[in-house]
Amino acid sequence: MISTKQAMYRNLQKTEQADILIIGAGSAGCMAALAAASHGKYKVLLVERYGFLGGTSTQMLDTFYGFFTPGETPKKIVGGLPDLAVNRLDEAGEIFLRPNTYGAGTGVNYNPERLKLVWDELLINAGVNVLLHTTLVDVIPQSSGSYECIFWNKSGFRSTTAQRVIDASGDADFCHLAGFDYETAGEAEPAQSMTTTFRMANVDLEAYEKAGGKKKLMDLMAKTTHPLPRKEGSAHAMNIEKCISTVAVKVGGLNALNTAELTKAEIEGRRQAFVFEAFFRKEVPGYAHSKIIGLSTQIGVRETRRVYGKHRLTKDECMAAKVPDDSIFLCGAPIEDHRQGKDGETETVWQYIPGGGVYGVPYGTIVPRQSNTVWVVGRCFSATHDAHASCRSMAQTMSMGTTAGLAAVQSLEKDESAGDLRVAALRDALIEEGGILEEPVKKAFTGKHDWKKNLE
Repeated sequence: MISTKQAMYRNLQKTEQADILIIGAGSAGCMAALAAASHGKYKVLLVERYGFLGGTSTQMLDTFYGFFTPGETPKKIVGGLPDLAVNRLDEAGEIFLRPNTYGAGTGVNYNPERLKLVWDELLINAGVNVLLHTTLVDVIPQSSGSYECIFWNKSGFRSTTAQRVIDASGDADFCHLAGFDYETAGEAEPAQSMTTTFRMANVDLEAYEKAGGKKKLMDLMAKTTHPLPRKEGSAHAMNIEKCISTVAVKVGGLNALNTAELTKAEIEGRRQAFVFEAFFRKEVPGYAHSKIIGLSTQIGVRETRRVYGKHRLTKDECMAAKVPDDSIFLCGAPIEDHRQGKDGETETVWQYIPGGGVYGVPYGTIVPRQSNTVWVVGRCFSATHDAHASCRSMAQTMSMGTTAGLAAVQSLEKDESAGDLRVAALRDALIEEGGILEEPVKKAFTGKHDWKKNLE
């Protein structure tokens, strides 16, 4: 007997099998695919709805955060496979370390257009089967415990049945369609606001710095009569001369899971970007002849669905700065909560890990509590609102992806379910790949490239 859903797609689809299926090719999904393919034993399929890889790392941002702790003596706390992408960018002369200017710690600034190529090369060379312009539309659970996933692209509907699935969709689309439990952002606490990033060219950065740089910009934002939606935000130098990138636009009070509201957010984000352009050109030293040359591919969404996992990371765990035995990566990032203020403006609330410490994130945060064969990585992992606001930097999401990819391989090789996986063996595999799972000391800085050595 076939189900009603199967009958609906039966005559419209191409069917294929995959050992490990990754849905969503953001930084977490790309790392999951690389880790899953690193043993060369399994058929790995990576599916992405856009025409390029990288998600947030290439759609809207130009800086990796989370590799280093904040503070005056930063420590490198993420290593292993996530270093691969940065090393490739470094070899091409496409990165620099951006100082802790806005509070999140030392950032690895890069050229996002080059990063698109880097992701392509890393994944194709690893033997990953990549399918772009392809969207997940349905999930049909199988009696065997596997899942049939229905996708749509310009070629029509296609079906993939996978032994193991990693949901890296950002919005937990697979988990939603499969019927897993999750919390929707905004139900308990206000959801974090959304941001359209933009880039400006022909900026005289020397004149800007001479006039006071960030401090001058903050003063001007506070005093301006321009109708800025927000009197804060960052404008930082890019890897390209005389260009800057911003995280200034803030769109709050709209639901990114509702298409009509997301449409409003996209339109509002673009409007705000050009309000900021007018302000920069008229009032900020060095910007008189600058113009916007690009907007993010889509508005940046910080949180929507957060899956309930075997473990749920909490604010108290973050602030305790402890590293449990089942930790799969480290995080030292502050809680950075972009929220809607009472006056209608958006504000950012910061809370730092005490003593400049780090905390370990347990394996259970990436295993949906109903799952035997599924992992969830990226911004839809299992965490409370506050904890999520700390542990969503790309170095951490890449670490989640790495872990899930290696866990899927271990699960297949040892016939272990996702929830009953031997975490000690998984940690050994992470360490073998160069992962950092303990409080780092000076010797944690390793590698041949200057982006690591600069902080020694």
